[in-house]
Amino acid sequence: MSSPPIPADKQRTELVSALRRASRENSNVAVMLHTAIGARMGLGATEEKTLGILEQHGPLTAGDLAEHTGLAGASVTNLLDRLEKKGFVRRVRDTADRRRVIVELNRERMSEFGPLFADLEAMLDDLMVCYTNEQLGVILDFVERATRRSHEEIGKLAMAPEA
Repeated sequence: MSSPPIPADKQRTELVSALRRASRENSNVAVMLHTAIGARMGLGATEEKTLGILEQHGPLTAGDLAEHTGLAGASVTNLLDRLEKKGFVRRVRDTADRRRVIVELNRERMSEFGPLFADLEAMLDDLMVCYTNEQLGVILDFVERATRRSHEEIGKLAMAPEA
């Protein structure tokens, strides 16, 4: 459910433009940060972000990971082979349906990420104290909506024929 559009004026146009620029820069910096963290752990950016998906959603099938990442099935298989070889994930049979294979994190290996994210978590905590609960709610709403729409775009791109 979306809200009715708010009429544009000069200030709004400038704010929207600035927000787009800031969002792109934040996205670029986030990719570079996660690439650097992944590199410290011997991982590529897609490998590191896939671990993040598993951290957030819990054990998933390879098909579920393909949906979340927008990668083709064969690419997910290769990705999981690399992560398993490096000790970050393991494939286990689903106890309810032995035909299904679930990918789960190796918690011991994942704990190695803690020190790499500690400064980032502290910085975000320091940043968030500057905002009221109402402002945090608005920021959260925007981020959640943008994330949902980005997931939709991943789905569209995954279904579109390659150029």
